[in-house]
Amino acid sequence: MSFQLNAEHEAIREAVREFGQKEIAPVAREHDEEHKYPEDLRRQAAELDFVSPHIPVEYDGAGMGAIGRTIVTEELWRADPGIGSAIGSAGFGSSMILEYGDEWMKEEWLPKIANGEAASCSCISEPAHGSNVAGIETHAEQDGDEYVLNGNKMWITNGTVADVAVVMTKTDPDAEPPHRGITAFLVPTEKDGFKPTKIDNKLGIRASDLAEVVIDDVRVPEENIIGEKNKGFYQLMDFFASGRTSVAAQAVGAAQGALDAAIDYANDREQFGQKIKEFQAIEHKIAEMATNLEAARSLTYRAASHVAEDKDDTAVRLASMAKLFASENAVDIADEAIQVHGGAGYVSDHPVERIYRDARITKIYEGTSEIQKNIISDRLL
Repeated sequence: MSFQLNAEHEAIREAVREFGQKEIAPVAREHDEEHKYPEDLRRQAAELDFVSPHIPVEYDGAGMGAIGRTIVTEELWRADPGIGSAIGSAGFGSSMILEYGDEWMKEEWLPKIANGEAASCSCISEPAHGSNVAGIETHAEQDGDEYVLNGNKMWITNGTVADVAVVMTKTDPDAEPPHRGITAFLVPTEKDGFKPTKIDNKLGIRASDLAEVVIDDVRVPEENIIGEKNKGFYQLMDFFASGRTSVAAQAVGAAQGALDAAIDYANDREQFGQKIKEFQAIEHKIAEMATNLEAARSLTYRAASHVAEDKDDTAVRLASMAKLFASENAVDIADEAIQVHGGAGYVSDHPVERIYRDARITKIYEGTSEIQKNIISDRLL
């Protein structure tokens, strides 16, 4: 299976990189230090088709393929992981709407998300249930032609800025095994009882919005069920491979940003009467960083190709491998970038300190590194 980039892919990369260099990089430190959500940049990115590029043309999206989307994510994170995360996550949950939602849901929400008029979020994790999706306790009880939702969601990206949410709930608490009783609901966040609280004490990606969401007697019509009742878990599984590939692309972008900064510093910094790039210790660091990065990028693109075309066990395995390898190496490459900078890398005067903090999340969300190892070994053994 080929994943060689074509002229269209290279044009996408050039366009996103130009946007990143001109619009994102100059304000990255400011947004990080002030924990400021980049609303204006999100809208600008939407005008260029960088927000939810998977949304089809008929819903005002770009209809990009898997490799194109991977490039967009990589280049946004290369410019700055925090702002890149805010832009790239603006359509969280939109894939569920696109694949399983009724036509009215698609027509109402997908164009708004693609155009930057609205943001969405996906409410899955809970205080007691992160990796264990099947154990969620948020529940929905039918009351006439409505459902009443109650529960508590945690670590919700876009929780305070989203206009619509895809909320995973239990509709059959007695189902065995438990994952058979989960249903996805479309919930406009303006509904009474939808109560987000921003989480601001994050290590990294501080420009991206994160929240805890209390769902207190939120009423939605029965027609707001996305897909089939009690099939939400199975629907969700369709997107984990693509989500993990996206995180791998994030990690590749962060690693590339760290390598870029290390190369720039090595070319500029002088010690003992010469550029530090002339010391073999620095040369070897740069060589190893670049090699591991290229390996991560190749595995990520291969995973993206399989996810787009197959959605089989091979796609699942490669997505987990890409996510595991790219995220682990992104943290290591960012760490080495700090080492190249020496003491200057430990302060916020240079971007490597921020990238190091930002890259760390890629080892956690969309399934921790440990979960990825479980998935890989399950497929192999």
